[in-house]
Order: sequence, then C-alpha cells, then structure tokens
Amino acid sequence: MSTLTEISEKLQAGKAKEIKVLVPQALEEGLSAAQILNEGLLAGMSVVGEKFKNNEVFVPEVLIAARAMKVGAEILKPYLVSENVTAAGKVVLGTVKGDLHDIGKNLVKMMLEGKGLEVIDLGVDVAPEAFVAAAKESGAKVICCSALLTTTMGVMKDVVALCEAEGIRDQVKIMIGGAPITDAYCKEIGADAYTSDAATCSETALRFCQA
Repeated sequence: MSTLTEISEKLQAGKAKEIKVLVPQALEEGLSAAQILNEGLLAGMSVVGEKFKNNEVFVPEVLIAARAMKVGAEILKPYLVSENVTAAGKVVLGTVKGDLHDIGKNLVKMMLEGKGLEVIDLGVDVAPEAFVAAAKESGAKVICCSALLTTTMGVMKDVVALCEAEGIRDQVKIMIGGAPITDAYCKEIGADAYTSDAATCSETALRFCQA
C-alpha cells in the first residue's frame, strides 16, 4: 500500500498518532507537501464527507477524522508555505446575530477545511456588518450563514442586503443553512445556495471558490 493511501485510510479511521508518523514518512519518501495534502489528507476527508452525507458515519467519526486531518496539516504547514501552496479558497463563516448555536457551524467548518478551504470563523451572534467586513478584508468568495432559530433567520436577509449596499454582492456567494432554513427561503432573500448538510455545504462552497 502506498503511503498516500495509508494516510487517507488512517485519517478516515481518525488515527491521529499514525498520521503523525506517516506524514513525515511521506515527506522523506520525496513526496511534495501539496501531494500529501491533496492525495492523502484531503482525499481521506472527502471519503468521510461522502459517508457522512449518506449516513454511513456520524458526527463523532467526523470529529476524530478532522482531528487527524489537523495533525497532518500542522506538520505540512511550513512545507506548503515554502512550496507556495495556497488554500483552494476563503470562506467567511458564522452563526447569525441573536443565535448562539455552534455545533452545526463547527461541523461545517471542519468539512470546509476538509476540502482545503481557508475558513474565517466569526463564531456565533455575528452581525451582518461583521460578515461583510470579514469578506472584504480577506477577499473571501463565499459567506456562509447559519441559523437554528426561526427568530434569527431574518438576519440572513440583512447580510444579502448589506453586501448589495456595500457593492460586493457580485464578488461573494452567500450560502445559508440550519434547521429552519429552506431552499424557498434562500430564493426569497436572494441568497445563492441553501444546503441541508455540512458535506454538501463544503462541496458547494468549493465549487463557488473554484468558479
């Protein structure tokens, strides 16, 4: 079995300790950091994301796989910098103002990072101004807004309106998600995409960043 395949499989199993050994081993074998990242770590996370979407694995498995991914990515960071490897894109993420739920958001963050995207996580209770300022500052192509309460859904509409007012609406895609959110609501407020789960969200965000 190749080291890259082994990295992918150990990551899927959440074996962080083994990832810690395998990533330097792959570097010693002369593989580039970009190759280890893409064909080892990200390939493994992609399988986890797909399985999660199909209900074959659940949140705990995703958490331990993401932890293993983090361990591998930390080792690769200085090598990726020297190889000038940049993230596949930048995404601003947060739970909207008035809403303090973060479990779904944190899962989305892991899935986004598992696609090689850089995530600017603004946390919870995020005002529209903060989403827009972060997108402008970072040059992110995607804003992801999460809400779990019907009472806070309206803030998503404010994010869309503020992006328009600030003249960046044509530069960013606005994605929304959370328990009370629907595709119909997404269309109603003029957002770009609604996704029902973290795995689909990460795939859609990556597509937007690559467009």
